[in-house]
Amino acid sequence: MTAHEQLILRRGRRSGVTTMVAIHSTALGPAAGGCRFKPYATTNDAIDDVLRLSAAMTAKCAVAGLAFGGGKSVIAPEPGRVLSPEERRDVLLDHADLIAEFGGAYLAGPDVGTGPADMLVFREVSAFALCTPEAAGGTGSSSGPTAVGVLAALRAALGSAEVTGRRVVISGYGSVGAHLAASLHAAGADVVVSDIDPAKRADAEAGGLSWVEPEKALTLAADVLIPAAVGGVLSPETVARLDVPLVVGPANNQLTADTVADDLAARGVLWVPDYVASAGGILYTLSREAEGLDHEAALARVETIEGTVRELLSAAKANATTPLHEAAALAGRRLTSGAAPRTPSPRALRTTA
Repeated sequence: MTAHEQLILRRGRRSGVTTMVAIHSTALGPAAGGCRFKPYATTNDAIDDVLRLSAAMTAKCAVAGLAFGGGKSVIAPEPGRVLSPEERRDVLLDHADLIAEFGGAYLAGPDVGTGPADMLVFREVSAFALCTPEAAGGTGSSSGPTAVGVLAALRAALGSAEVTGRRVVISGYGSVGAHLAASLHAAGADVVVSDIDPAKRADAEAGGLSWVEPEKALTLAADVLIPAAVGGVLSPETVARLDVPLVVGPANNQLTADTVADDLAARGVLWVPDYVASAGGILYTLSREAEGLDHEAALARVETIEGTVRELLSAAKANATTPLHEAAALAGRRLTSGAAPRTPSPRALRTTA
């Protein structure tokens, strides 16, 4: 993977909070990626995160066949600082100022700590924010399409849409995890969920789901593990304790290092690369907001993830490699050839009034 093109940090003129945007690649088009709003122990930790996440977005867009590159942004308030609604709004406007500086080279969307309402605040300063609320003319949360994409990847990995009786552990019961849990439970799977927020247990159990404490989720015997929370959950140590044949989920940057993919393969665990499985949200959003497709047509694009995963798994088997190796090779070919068949310039993005 190539080096980053840009990394810009600003201390907000209204709030004093540090915000940053990283553009990894614009080889295929403007960089797209979410805005993460969370405290970090140090500024360097925030920088490391935004660099990792933006590089993953390049691969995600390339493998998905989008005419967009990879970017990401971070708002990093000081640990322990509690922001009032007015202060939070100032922080968002400060970050929107930074987004505007790129003139469309970076398109922001929701991520951890942000949502459609925040994108609407960004739009007060910059047109280049995606997923504003549906009531304001946007496409709203991409959690549902992201979950649809993960289910498509799961079908490819299982070789079937049949999940009745299969035990599925979902680590992270946020918006995407909840979508996945509900869909899999309705399809007959035995679904076990976990989350660092114990208050979510009651809702999960009311929905017919089982609950496991987060520290046990990665070691539970199951047919499928779905990482749906933070990244960095698959290390050599955790891989050694896995008791599942298949790992596929929407969490970004699941591996602590690319070599962990080899550790998984050595243990006979099939891992679908996170940036492939989680591409449903960006595919849907850009299909709607850049191409103007309707809901059904955009969801059909998301479903193509199933075919992509099948091709990657087939290539990995034929070449005695890993799905990560094949995904990276596919991304590299598309980045080199500039083969980005579908999406027009962000100048054509729909904007809200």
